[in-house]
Amino acid sequence: MATYLELKEQAEKLMAQAEQLRQQETEQAIADIKDKMKAYGLTVRDLGFGGSPPPARSGRRNGNSPKAPAKYRGPNGESWSGGRGRKPQWVVDALAQGKSLDQFEIR
Repeated sequence: MATYLELKEQAEKLMAQAEQLRQQETEQAIADIKDKMKAYGLTVRDLGFGGSPPPARSGRRNGNSPKAPAKYRGPNGESWSGGRGRKPQWVVDALAQGKSLDQFEIR
């Protein structure tokens, strides 16, 4: 029966072999894709890459809108605006302990 260290060494060798094969297969796949792109006259843009970014979804923050001001401050200085969506973990924990959001309200 093999020892732990022997099995660990075998596993490391197999992982190294797997990584080497992955690199070879990746290189082959890239070469195949380049050949087909050349044969069909395709560009990166034709494949959907390198073009303009997809349109922003309505109702989603895109980084351009200002953040809502904090309405609540946690016990360790965390802040929360009280908006829609998931509550931060510190709020969930506080409510589970029977505390009220009023206790954390910024005044």
